[in-house]
Amino acid sequence: MFKNFFRTILICSALITAALAGRASAATLVNGAGATFPYPLYSKWFSEYAKIDPSVKFNYQSIGSGGGIKQTLARTVDFGATDKFLTDAQLKSAPGKILHIPTVMGAVVVTYNIPGIGKGLRLTPDVLADIYLGKITKWNDPRIVSVNKGLKLPANAIVVVHRSDGSGTSAIFTDYLSSVSADWKRKVGMGASVNWPVGLGGKGNEGVAGQIKNVKNSIGYVELAYAFENKLPYSAIRNASGNFVEPTIKSTSAAAAGAAKSMPADFRISLVNQPGKDTYPIVGFTWLLVYQQQKDAVKGRKLVEFLNWELKKGQKMAAAILYAPLPEKVVKMVENTIKTIKY
Repeated sequence: MFKNFFRTILICSALITAALAGRASAATLVNGAGATFPYPLYSKWFSEYAKIDPSVKFNYQSIGSGGGIKQTLARTVDFGATDKFLTDAQLKSAPGKILHIPTVMGAVVVTYNIPGIGKGLRLTPDVLADIYLGKITKWNDPRIVSVNKGLKLPANAIVVVHRSDGSGTSAIFTDYLSSVSADWKRKVGMGASVNWPVGLGGKGNEGVAGQIKNVKNSIGYVELAYAFENKLPYSAIRNASGNFVEPTIKSTSAAAAGAAKSMPADFRISLVNQPGKDTYPIVGFTWLLVYQQQKDAVKGRKLVEFLNWELKKGQKMAAAILYAPLPEKVVKMVENTIKTIKY
């Protein structure tokens, strides 16, 4: 009798110990959603961080900046991600103070699929705007040919591709077009979602890259890493100084160098069409959206620990995946902002 009693006690004790051990080993799940623009880098960061702190798991859904903003405002995720900063009205409508935490900078590249033409295409701001307005419809249009003397451009119709979802990449691209074309600014304007005058839609940077890869004579815009990953060529764009510049880490960083001098405390700033002879003109920050007052103390602490890690360690991984790390001045400003998060 006593033998069976003690056996029962031992079994129960073992089950309780196992349950407690399972609870202790279960990782804290931090959910995020938003921009596709930084997804390749965020995937790398979350994977590397899991090796350092296995007690937390980041679940990030790459659904576009529009979706990330929507879920952040509804507070259905622990953090959002966007390439388009929130408006004053959006911030006011939020159930708490939202902080913009810039993570890296990225270049939005103009990629294309022109049979017989590899690298080397050049585009001016006015030509690019007029292609997307539907005014320039052929690849051998005299205005395109005039800046591409060495290329034999075909007399084929241009197939314009744009994002179909709410997109921070679109916000950066249309911000640029609005800054260089009064016609575009008046007729279309800037935003995560706009009424595109012409073209086919693709969901996410992945969708646009896929359209360009599969549709001949097409032109579109994606974050640099997506063009590189899909082996798509991208054009040099004439910048504000009159030079044709290709998107690189150096030319992307040059865009932030000037902007860093007048960086606002909330980091809501446009980086398009910045001055400098070596500056690539279609560049933007990407931000994480974090509530200053965290609802969950455990998740809040884990999120702050990750933010400090990506700022000190994660930045070093950015260039290898074709994102530009934050300027030192901005890093110091972000450190101070992270310190204001309460949990």
